[in-house]
Amino acid sequence: MYAVIATGGKQYRVAEGAVLRVEKLAADAGANVEFDQVLLVGEGDKVKVGSPFLSGSKVIATVQAHGKDDKKTIVKFRRRKHYLRQGTHRQQYTEVKITSIVAA
Repeated sequence: MYAVIATGGKQYRVAEGAVLRVEKLAADAGANVEFDQVLLVGEGDKVKVGSPFLSGSKVIATVQAHGKDDKKTIVKFRRRKHYLRQGTHRQQYTEVKITSIVAA
């Protein structure tokens, strides 16, 4: 069984036992979180699609860790205008392990 969930402005295809990195969540390591914005649930050739979400469906996950992604370089540049701005950014993430998928 698999599902497509929406969190942090992105969509993820998840299955039970999968580990993925999502945008930072306000939960401690070891805590359970529920993703109730389920867009699609599929098992074999049976697929349920929501419009936009499936009511009563949810994905339960356990928070494993928090961290920061690799450093990205940001450059804003205009040629012949003496304009150059450089910066960096490290995006924070939460690593979660999918424990169960509840389909309605």
